[in-house]
Amino acid sequence: MKIIEMKKISILIIAICFSGMLKAQQLPQITQYMINNYAINPAVAGMDDYYQVKTTIRNQWIGITDAPRTTMLSIYGRKSRNVGLGGLVFNDQTGPTSRIGGSASYTYSFSMTRAIKMSFALSGGFTQFKLTKAGMNTKDKNDPLMLGGDVVRTLPDATFGFNMYSDNWYFGAAIPQLLSINLNLMDDDFARIYETTSQNGKLAQHIYVLGAYKHDFNPSWSIEPSLLLKTVAAAPLQADFGIKTTYNDKLWFGIDYRNNGEMAALLGYSIQDRYMIGYSYDIPSSDMSSYAGGSHEFMIGIRFLAANESE
Repeated sequence: MKIIEMKKISILIIAICFSGMLKAQQLPQITQYMINNYAINPAVAGMDDYYQVKTTIRNQWIGITDAPRTTMLSIYGRKSRNVGLGGLVFNDQTGPTSRIGGSASYTYSFSMTRAIKMSFALSGGFTQFKLTKAGMNTKDKNDPLMLGGDVVRTLPDATFGFNMYSDNWYFGAAIPQLLSINLNLMDDDFARIYETTSQNGKLAQHIYVLGAYKHDFNPSWSIEPSLLLKTVAAAPLQADFGIKTTYNDKLWFGIDYRNNGEMAALLGYSIQDRYMIGYSYDIPSSDMSSYAGGSHEFMIGIRFLAANESE
């Protein structure tokens, strides 16, 4: 009886690592979403008539062992008047679990009015989930579930998005994990014996709503409020409200407020209208502050300007 109970506990640990996040927000958190907006919605590709590369590196909740660490690399831009292309690779690590993947996107834009355009995007790729058993701390090291190699699942993935935009604003939405596929973390025999079919996990569809508006006060100063809403079934709505101020199209700083009580400060600089660096620091909510530090996020970007712009 004790052996069976320990086996059930081992299964529960594995289930918590994956399905614990599967019943909440599953996808990585980034604070500088208004700068690396392609990572949120692929339909923004093509808004600007150049290609750009953005790298985001995030270390979350400094001071907590095995806290989330995320790295993203995106490249996107306008291929022709109506077509935008893009790609994204990422690595998300939390304790013994990791999630890596990549995708490529196609965006088609058309004019709704003289000033407003609409774009639709579809991206496709893969996501690989991995559980490193060496990182699990269990009493029974001989539990069959803890023997053998790591648990690895590779699944196809897709995202649909749309974006409406003009010269100084944009607003759209995206649905990542569009296919909503089961993970099947354990084989059928273990799932049947230990009654864990409900813990196999599923990639739930998310809905992201993203928008921003830029207002120029004068030739030197501008302000840009932004909004990011995230929702997924069985989880509360997450809302980010940000505001970014830019001086002379080079230096920017701002704040972001998240409805879970977290706040973040942002700072960045653009060099020769081609290179950009950004940094943000998330201040933990009052519930987290007693046992966790803040979160550091770095961003590096390069714009590949059109020939007539670089002259």
